Amino acid sequence: MGQRTGGSGRLTGGRQSGYAAGAIPGREETVAIYHKFHAKRVELDGISFDSKREAGYYLELKLRVSAGEVLFFLRQVPFDLPGNTRYRTDFVEFLSNGEVRFIDVKGVRTKGYIMKKKQVEALYPVEIEEI
Repeated sequence: MGQRTGGSGRLTGGRQSGYAAGAIPGREETVAIYHKFHAKRVELDGISFDSKREAGYYLELKLRVSAGEVLFFLRQVPFDLPGNTRYRTDFVEFLSNGEVRFIDVKGVRTKGYIMKKKQVEALYPVEIEEI
């Protein structure tokens, strides 16, 4: 109902719902949308994280701030790239010794990620560390 396929079998419009296998026709059921790398979204301190690993690193950073090792940190810092593209690093840490670290919490290194990371490092005076 309200969903069309453009000949390819993919949904081209309508709501993100569908029929479960064996469902009664005419009764719509919501289909769960899963991350293609099986990452589980997590909400912590009212902040939504893309994965459990990223949320865990956030907790580690909070402890490091309490210990005085990290002065403060930022999340999802954008870098503008050519072609109207934007890359966001997961965290920027400002350490008590004056260092600044750019951190990406990665589970899977995709081709797109590797390409954008190289572009950022070529255009900006930063080195992105993968955790």
